[in-house]
Amino acid sequence: MSWILFTLGAVVMQTVRNALQSKLSGAVNTSGVTLSRFILAPPIALVYLLILYSGSASQVPEFSGSFIAVVLCASLLQIAATSLMVILFKQKNFAIGAGLAKSEALVAGVVGMLFFGSYLTPLGWAGILVGAIAVFVLSSGNRLHGISVKTMVTGLACGTCFALTSLLVREASHMLNVQHTVAAAWVLLWVLCVQTISLSGYIALTKPFVFRQLTNAKKQVLAISTVSCLGSICWFTAMALQHVALVKTLGQLEVLLTLILSHYWLKNAVTKREIAGLLLIGLAAIFVMWA
Repeated sequence: MSWILFTLGAVVMQTVRNALQSKLSGAVNTSGVTLSRFILAPPIALVYLLILYSGSASQVPEFSGSFIAVVLCASLLQIAATSLMVILFKQKNFAIGAGLAKSEALVAGVVGMLFFGSYLTPLGWAGILVGAIAVFVLSSGNRLHGISVKTMVTGLACGTCFALTSLLVREASHMLNVQHTVAAAWVLLWVLCVQTISLSGYIALTKPFVFRQLTNAKKQVLAISTVSCLGSICWFTAMALQHVALVKTLGQLEVLLTLILSHYWLKNAVTKREIAGLLLIGLAAIFVMWA
């Protein structure tokens, strides 16, 4: 059941990271805000890996060509998913598109079963379906009329890319002949290094001014990278221990946490639709924890 604790830790860290990135976006280009997640994270991930080795008898695993290929695909797919999410920000039907992007858990369940040998119990599938309905209720309400095909396709593509990223991360972790927690730490280090190098290279060639913006906001960047890395440690470990679809369904508690913060901190009223969606998310979480 340790995967539950790691998932809950990831939910908290991701909520905090989103809040910090939202604040940073007012002074930094979108690509820079994305890079802030990775740019200072590899050293943190390396320290975490060394801490694990200090209390473990695990050996340094062999990184095969297949492992490297899977890690590269996972890294690039996550960047693509993040880019698609940024595109959704600019759509008139953003709420619906973002809800479709949260189809990640359902997509991970289906794709995992078809191509990754994942087996889920009926209770697990029930939790995934209830979670998908909950997110749809929260994001769409009665605003389905007039949704553009572009928004729908972009949202589903975003959710699919996130799902494939998570499935490949789990697959890479299981390719290493070490404990799952150590394997997840290795995969995280590889992914962060690939993402930092590739995204930094792209920005250096196309938008070098972004580095100056990040330097001017170095304290915020440090905070975002740290919180993001801690959240990724929790996500990667949870997905190494449990099926991706169940982890991501439980991870939808992030929506619950966000709305609670919005209500008690920002004093925003909670609608009946939001209450119904939150109850469904709670029910989905109970299903997957007992699956």
